[in-house]
Amino acid sequence: MSEKDKIPCSAEIEAEVSAQTLSARESWRVFGIMSEFVEGTERLAAIRPAVSIFGSARIAEDSPYYVLAETIARKLSDAGFSVISGGGPGIMEAANKGAFYGKSPSIGLNIQLPHEQRKNKYQDISQSFRHFFARKFMFVRFASAYVVLPGGFGTLDELLEALTLIQTGKSHKIPLILVHGPFWRGLLDWLRERLVSEGMIDAEDMNLVQVIDDPDAVVEAIFTHYARRGFAPLPAEREMLLNL
Repeated sequence: MSEKDKIPCSAEIEAEVSAQTLSARESWRVFGIMSEFVEGTERLAAIRPAVSIFGSARIAEDSPYYVLAETIARKLSDAGFSVISGGGPGIMEAANKGAFYGKSPSIGLNIQLPHEQRKNKYQDISQSFRHFFARKFMFVRFASAYVVLPGGFGTLDELLEALTLIQTGKSHKIPLILVHGPFWRGLLDWLRERLVSEGMIDAEDMNLVQVIDDPDAVVEAIFTHYARRGFAPLPAEREMLLNL
């Protein structure tokens, strides 16, 4: 082989430069993810106890679901709970609005999306994320309870994520409250008829969720769960949270 043949062609040089550029971008992406975890943790560290509320972004302000979410959030806020939502429209807005006019902080964990997500104006603390998994970590990390109203894929994702973490022992047990029984009945029936009956989950796993429609009863259920132990994480629970 001649010396000339050893000289890389332009295509090889471009491929090498492209690979190096991609590697550099991936490295900076990791730093960006780390910064979201650090900044979010620092901003939310003092908000406990807090309740994360989930529901559809597509619900209009005159929807009964919107009114229900706003009422629950206001009662939780007045009872001393910070309220965390996804920071967008629909039920997220209703949750932030109820808390905003209550006694405790209203927190919005906003996500950058190509459509549908816009920041609502009812946030005392607003934190934006580019990565879903960093945002989801914050919902779990700082929540003393989950309140889940009717919603779509994103709402189901948050609910099933919390159920999986608790079932597998990666997170401590917190109240997971489904609001508006008629909406959730079909899903719960399917879980029992398919997953439980076919041995894919234990029957006791269904006890991880409870269905409550009355706003006052939602607040009472959360207080009842913590009546004997307080809201601060126990030592073993702190260890769990560190290993989420």
